[in-house]
Amino acid sequence: MLFQSQGFALIFLPLAVASYYLAARSAAARQYVLIAASLVFYGWWDARFIILLVGQISASWLLAWTAARIGRNWPLYAGLVLNLASLATFKYLDFLLASLQALIGIDLPRAHILLPIGISFFSFQLISYLVDRLRDDAPIYPFRPFALFVLLFPHLIAGPIVRHNELVPQFALDPLRPGLWQRIGTGLVLFTIGFAKKVLVADKLAGLADPLFGRAAHEWLSFGDAWTAALAFSFQLFLDFSAYTEMAIGIALLFGLLLPENFRRPYLSTSLRDFWRRWHISLSNFIRDYLYIPLGGSRNGPVVYVFATLVAMAICGLWHGAGWTYVAWGVWHGLGLITCHAWQALRRPLPAVAGWAITMLFVLVGWVLFRAADFTTATTMLAAMAGAAGWGGSLHNVGLLAIAAAISALLPSAYEIIERRPILSPAVATAFAVLAGFCVLEVGRGPPLTFIYFRF
Repeated sequence: MLFQSQGFALIFLPLAVASYYLAARSAAARQYVLIAASLVFYGWWDARFIILLVGQISASWLLAWTAARIGRNWPLYAGLVLNLASLATFKYLDFLLASLQALIGIDLPRAHILLPIGISFFSFQLISYLVDRLRDDAPIYPFRPFALFVLLFPHLIAGPIVRHNELVPQFALDPLRPGLWQRIGTGLVLFTIGFAKKVLVADKLAGLADPLFGRAAHEWLSFGDAWTAALAFSFQLFLDFSAYTEMAIGIALLFGLLLPENFRRPYLSTSLRDFWRRWHISLSNFIRDYLYIPLGGSRNGPVVYVFATLVAMAICGLWHGAGWTYVAWGVWHGLGLITCHAWQALRRPLPAVAGWAITMLFVLVGWVLFRAADFTTATTMLAAMAGAAGWGGSLHNVGLLAIAAAISALLPSAYEIIERRPILSPAVATAFAVLAGFCVLEVGRGPPLTFIYFRF
């Protein structure tokens, strides 16, 4: 089920919210409502994978409970192996077989296993909990709130990546507590903003970028076409994913829950380190706390720092997709972060405009590698952007690109809006209602496009 579908916006979400507030006086009842709604939401895509989702949640909780009962850590390690094995089997098995085949030169059969939607996100959340148990940084929760922490449908499919301590304590809060209408109003505003960004801008950019990247797989693009493709995808990716996050945070607010921040206008960054503090913040924090720091971080000398950065970012890339282009994208950013760290150590700051231009060019090159089907496509695209095929052609649909740039730079992030605690006048509320209605009618014109991060 897609957030931007008519079925979700007009039927599923209103029914879920109404049922939740009818059960609001009982913590157990309202949690069961959210669990049931989340299972319906997830099963709408493919009900068979409910077994996998519930199985991983149940096994992780049972192993954590067993470890606490017997005073041994081996069940926690078993839980980590279980979740990593599930992720490796469903997401990476064919990738590993293809890589092995290329190495040994012998044809190997493929599993062709259907990728369960959201597996990267819910696996990472379970892994973070088990690691925190190993660190004595997490309690043993009752099963119901633990299951809901993973299942909660606003973040289940594509994040933000939520940690147990960020969400489980909120389940005990009275949804009717003071500030109810402020939360609901802000939630509806965020949902509408994300709805509009996805349907009216990101999907239009997809129609611009996808055909050009498709052509680049078998022919050289002109200079103008290559830059159009790169810019369109860069804006599409941000607007699409940030739209999902805004809709997710907005939906959670309707239930009185606050999900963590995930974006804060990353295309205004003046350094690559600044970019990763603003881009996919929940993943950046996960990589930092569960990979980069355990690998040594920056406090154990330059060799360890370089190793930790490259490994952490390579795994970050692999998390995004089962392909060597994703790994290369992660290493590209790892090298960029190392270079940025070295330059900042010289204490010779660049002018803000120069820092922004270098950062955005670096990020743009990375997005071409991220989006390209293979290294050959990425190489020809980047060569065309550098003028290797001449300087012909021009940017397509400049108006759409300009609108996307303005929204990316000027529109406040979800948390910036929440922090301002907006009080909507009747005129502004009416404008948002009209915008939401227009978006609902727009998606009715054809099958809605899935969010980009559903594939990860």
